[in-house]
Amino acid sequence: MGEFKMDDLSATRNKGDTAEVITIPENGLLPEVEKITVEYADIPKRLLFNVSDRTPFHMAIFCAFQQVLIVLSGSLAVSSFVADAACADEFPDIKADLLSSTMFMSGLTTLLMVLIGFRLPVFQVSCADYVIPLMAIRSLNKDLCHISDSQINNFTISNGSYIPINETMNIVDLKRELAFSKLQEFQGCLILVGVIHCLVGLTGTVGFLLRFVGPITIVPTILLSGIFLSRATAKFSKAHWGISSVTAGTAILLSLYLGNKKMPCPAWSKARGFYWYWYPFHQVFSILIGILVGWGMSAIMTVTGALTNDPDNSQYMARIDARSGIITMATWFKMPYPNRFGPPTFNAGIFIAFLIATVTSILDSIGDYYACARVCNVPPPPRHAVNRGIAVEGFGSILSGLFGCGHATTTSGGNIGALGVTGVASRDVFWWVSLIYIVFGLVGKVSAVFITIPVPVLGGAMIIMFGMLNGIILSNLQVVSLSSTRNLAIIGTALLVGLMVPYWLEAFPDDLNTGSHYYDNILKTLLVSPNLCGGILACFLDNTVPGTLDERGITAWQNPSKGDNLFQYSEGLEVYNPIIPKTWMKSRVMKYIPFFPYESKQAVNINGHTE
Repeated sequence: MGEFKMDDLSATRNKGDTAEVITIPENGLLPEVEKITVEYADIPKRLLFNVSDRTPFHMAIFCAFQQVLIVLSGSLAVSSFVADAACADEFPDIKADLLSSTMFMSGLTTLLMVLIGFRLPVFQVSCADYVIPLMAIRSLNKDLCHISDSQINNFTISNGSYIPINETMNIVDLKRELAFSKLQEFQGCLILVGVIHCLVGLTGTVGFLLRFVGPITIVPTILLSGIFLSRATAKFSKAHWGISSVTAGTAILLSLYLGNKKMPCPAWSKARGFYWYWYPFHQVFSILIGILVGWGMSAIMTVTGALTNDPDNSQYMARIDARSGIITMATWFKMPYPNRFGPPTFNAGIFIAFLIATVTSILDSIGDYYACARVCNVPPPPRHAVNRGIAVEGFGSILSGLFGCGHATTTSGGNIGALGVTGVASRDVFWWVSLIYIVFGLVGKVSAVFITIPVPVLGGAMIIMFGMLNGIILSNLQVVSLSSTRNLAIIGTALLVGLMVPYWLEAFPDDLNTGSHYYDNILKTLLVSPNLCGGILACFLDNTVPGTLDERGITAWQNPSKGDNLFQYSEGLEVYNPIIPKTWMKSRVMKYIPFFPYESKQAVNINGHTE
């Protein structure tokens, strides 16, 4: 018995509305028509701008700046961590070079991702997964960056880094050369793991793994990252909870409480002259307005003396002038170029750490792809789109290594959350985001102004962004049978273990003792990652505990036309297609290329019709 949905089902908007479903019996008799009730949850709220919609120039620019402000300080933080891990924390010029490379590469890889990669509006942010093991190595060896007179010989120092020394070099010069040598190791290892990362996508390995990785694996993996980010949110917000609350409260008020309202906006045209039109301006720019309100509140409290001027007090970071020195130190123009710190070298320990980070990054990106598709109201991504997205991320890792970033880029969950808050999912916005980030990477003074945003303001923005992201991640469970004890047990256990193990290592670090300090450090580096612990456990249980593909939600992800039949998307699978002639997609050669779509002569669309 087959079913055929009426096209006007997509127009159903309200709870309790009905739509006709024609049921076609297999015996060939006349079809039967029945009424069904469509709940409000089945029909998602429409976006203001869909992925393929052209956004007005002025609105695209403001939305792009809103997205940029979300991740700008994160780029500063990651580049600062790289500088610290490379023993370059006391060299402002090296830190400036790292920041410019970070922003330039984020903009470039975002442009590649939107144009030829995953094709949905995803931002490629600096990936902290690559920095965490470096910081762990740095914290475990307190003397890693220490150089004394007794440790110097003609060519080497005690930590094993090979540095050519001449008679005129002093300790400062040696420290600079040590920093360069470590950055060269980061470059070489990042290029190698980038090649592996890229090949995983080009060879279709990711598409193959999607047979075993479904919602029950992805949801706990990414949700653990979102929950774990509550620590960073609290760290940012604790500088001044009042400013943070005002920032988050403003964004929540404009995007949720007033989300269904429109406000009068002035406009002018030659034909009509000056006139007013109604538009949800406050919802589109809710996060940007919240940041500006919090920034203004911080400025007023700084000028009136309501905030302390003691740098040792945590409240000091709530002042607008707390990081004003960044503007003074920034250069006007700095062009990133390959091998800026010297030729790439290799370090086995760093390579293993980066390889583990690559695996974690791929899992995170797959989850973010599905979350982005959900918030953009498009079908789950096909294999060719996921393969192409991972390949572009790997290519971005290679470029990041060449340009000396010290870390790779990955899909930003915070920006996906912002899409759900603002309702603007147009690719046009992210083309401008990539351009702005490239400019910031070249013109240091401009980016420095925005990097000085007070810390609690960023914390308030993170509350609404990552809160929305967590909700979007959970929405992927709609295709999973939540009445199944099997599914509930796997999800709950993965979440518990993902939170429990990192906490255990932080609270009782000496409990893990294999008898080898070297292996202890490796295990701690692995187990301290909540998404790695929970994600691997969820994937193992989901693929070993008996369960049907429908029960696990795999069917709905791999073939949306067989999944949620009542779910209506704003756009179809064509939104993922790369910019190539349509005739190429019908070529049989495409059937054997895992990162390109293949359309047979009788293609079935998302609603199950033969075209």
